[in-house]
Amino acid sequence: MKLTQRFSAALALAFTFGITGEHARAETLADTLVHAYQHSGLLDQNRALLRAADEDVAQAVAATLPVINWSMTTTATVPRAPGVDLISANARISGELVFFDNGVGQFAIDAQKELVLSTRQTLRNIEQQVLLNAINAYMAVRRDSEFVALRRNNVQLITQELRAARDRFEVGEVTRTDVSLAEARLASARSLLAAAEGSLARSVEEYRASVGRGPSALEPVSPAPLTRGLAEAKAFALRNHPNMLEIQHSVKAAEINILRAEAAMGMTGRLTGQIGVDQDINMGRQFGITLSGPIYNGGRLSSLVRQFMARRDAARAGLHITRHNLEQGVANAYSFLEVARASRQASEQQVRASTVAFRGIREEATLGARTTLDVLNAEQELLDAQANLISAQADEVAASYSLLSAMGLLTAQHLKLPVQQYDPAAYYNLVKDAPTITSDQGTALDRVLRAIGD
Repeated sequence: MKLTQRFSAALALAFTFGITGEHARAETLADTLVHAYQHSGLLDQNRALLRAADEDVAQAVAATLPVINWSMTTTATVPRAPGVDLISANARISGELVFFDNGVGQFAIDAQKELVLSTRQTLRNIEQQVLLNAINAYMAVRRDSEFVALRRNNVQLITQELRAARDRFEVGEVTRTDVSLAEARLASARSLLAAAEGSLARSVEEYRASVGRGPSALEPVSPAPLTRGLAEAKAFALRNHPNMLEIQHSVKAAEINILRAEAAMGMTGRLTGQIGVDQDINMGRQFGITLSGPIYNGGRLSSLVRQFMARRDAARAGLHITRHNLEQGVANAYSFLEVARASRQASEQQVRASTVAFRGIREEATLGARTTLDVLNAEQELLDAQANLISAQADEVAASYSLLSAMGLLTAQHLKLPVQQYDPAAYYNLVKDAPTITSDQGTALDRVLRAIGD
């Protein structure tokens, strides 16, 4: 066996064990998407970021609730003055409640809620990216697997043609040129087979990176069902795509922050109180009301208002940009799908015609009416047609799911994946009222966080 043949055989064996060794049964696209959804580090990362945003709401709520602290102080006086204890001690409990802040606290809560809703849409968009990457990786492995099979079959066919050319050369039916042509085509076919096997190996690694494990034997996939035309798809994306909803909530948060900055220029009212006891068990109580407000702050508060206005304007401009990007994305995806569909249909016709032509020319060659070059050219045309069909089929499937993603529909919920879907509101509902660590909600949160950590 020649070196090239041994190398091809080794790659084929490695690929067989790499793909089928981990999973014995055939794998569907749904299996791949389920595993990608359940084992994506990117999803886990953004879920944690969403929980962090939920805590911002809890902290904003906490700023409007009473604050109670304790303190203990021990003091030694050296030298001791007459009638004064060498060591004095006292303990104190103090509390404060903002009972009026011109709306600053509530504006802060409302702004953080909008940012939570925005972060939820970011997570939803990340989910789309994870699933689309898995789909593209799935189709790449399927396409390259079929390319490898096609190239191997091509090597076998050309090997047969070379053997036939040598036999005919021995009896004087063809010249040495015909044999050399077949030998050159066989060398080229082996080179292309090695390149296809290399592409397959890369696709397998991309699949592993996107899904979290290697592929098994992947089942054929049909394009995603699509019922909306281009105009309807654009309108749907503008209403439902997570990028659009994310920027809309960001605009609302920016507008609320302007109100918050303006309210900070007003008056603040606080209730204060403390209870203390010294080393002689003498108890003291103190309660009061404090009203305060800015007189001169060096222009800082006015600058904050202007800054939040600029951020609102930037968010509104982002909304405009997002609208155009979504429309363009849907149009591009729709165009790619139409091109892939037309290419697949044309390639099917090309394969049928090339198959008939190849069989006819090969039969004519056995009768001496065609040369070895005619047969090799016909075989190459058939190979090209089959490769075009494989690519077009993979492109059509990928384009159909890309269109779903462009509309904001490439989610586990819409695809009806058999997974336990992540509920973005579950953690928020536990923390939105700023529970303490000793409360029932705090205990439930502790269990949730331990489960996430495990």
